Amino acid sequence: MPATVILGAQWGDEGKGKLVDRLAEQASWVVRFQGGNNAGHTVVIGDKVLKFHLLPSGITRKECNLVLGDGMVVDPWVLNKELTDWEKSTGEDPRGDRLYVSERAHIILPYHRFMDSLDSKIGTTGRGIGPTYADKINRIGLRFGDLSEIINDAQWITSTVVRMNASLQAAGSEDRVSEESLSADVNWIWDNYNGSIGNTGLMVDNALKLGEHIILEGAQGCLLDIDQGTYPFVTSSVTSRGNASHGAGIHPGHVSEVIGITKAYITRVGHGAMPTELEDADGDHLGTVGHEFGTTTGRKRRCGWFDMVVMRHANRINGFTGIALTKLDVLGGLEEIKICVAYELDGKEILEMPSSASAIARCKPIYISMPGFPGHSLSEWLEIAKKANSDGIGFKALPAAAQNYISKLESLMGVPCTSIGVGPDRDATIDLV
Repeated sequence: MPATVILGAQWGDEGKGKLVDRLAEQASWVVRFQGGNNAGHTVVIGDKVLKFHLLPSGITRKECNLVLGDGMVVDPWVLNKELTDWEKSTGEDPRGDRLYVSERAHIILPYHRFMDSLDSKIGTTGRGIGPTYADKINRIGLRFGDLSEIINDAQWITSTVVRMNASLQAAGSEDRVSEESLSADVNWIWDNYNGSIGNTGLMVDNALKLGEHIILEGAQGCLLDIDQGTYPFVTSSVTSRGNASHGAGIHPGHVSEVIGITKAYITRVGHGAMPTELEDADGDHLGTVGHEFGTTTGRKRRCGWFDMVVMRHANRINGFTGIALTKLDVLGGLEEIKICVAYELDGKEILEMPSSASAIARCKPIYISMPGFPGHSLSEWLEIAKKANSDGIGFKALPAAAQNYISKLESLMGVPCTSIGVGPDRDATIDLV
């Protein structure tokens, strides 16, 4: 059975964790292929809210194997806390049993967090992601597979500390790294993870050859892609389809489905322009009803109407075979819903995103309007979803105006919706295929 890729199609925070959790029921492996603990995936099961930053969302499915892939940057201390919390909650430590860390994944060290804390321009999470990717590109990074080679190498420790401290001083940081602390950190990482480090690309490739189903789980979203996003207000990795198989250590021919996740509106955090951003009562409604605060940082998310210019760009880059629409319930109670279908830039109508951040900041949205639909409580939305799935009626269980909104989005995107999310609960999703 081939692999399925799950990607964010907006600026991240679209609800990838919930979808991966649902799809993982039929999967043998879930592989994170890029990013680090700048991601935040939330899974709601009944009254239990699970928040992950590094662990793949498939961890809730006990029969599912988990991989932190080649393209990731991993903070071993953050991962240890997630694993410790998971063990306290479930009694399971999956390291080396069903959780594997790629020998090619890069390690986030305290030095990288020190460097990232100096950022004031991009609005990063400060988790050390960018500096770790920078070391990777500069070919001076530390990978999990390198630990056994350098753990007793005093020369490596000394030269690395000299380099790190020179960089910190040049950047204006007062933090410093000592040989004792770096050596202790390397030994701690090895002691805690040596049993789970492996050639994960080979593991996944073998599973595919045996006909097992693999989910490749992305972090962030297409508009945060280092190459295809709203540069420079982006993350430090390739978040799109082209990196899904590469970051997992397999070839792209294994991928058959690419599901793009989008909210029924749009949000972003950090700096950078968002043409459909709302600073009015409708924006307050989306932020309040949608509980729009970042899983990783707690920062308030900026909210706006659905942006078809963004979606065209994301679809061109990723070639979505289906769209998972989330948070439709949040639009409930609005009298009018708008969809941005184009931008006006310097007096001209454009249908595609400019590459320049300053040009995007000058773009004004061109909207079409549709009637709104009634709001419901989360328990009511959950019952609507359960009935839709049990009766096999799909989105016909929804109010007529909500059905029309979904149909309009499908028509404009040219991609069918495969599911409709109407609440945070795992079961508050209407399956359409």
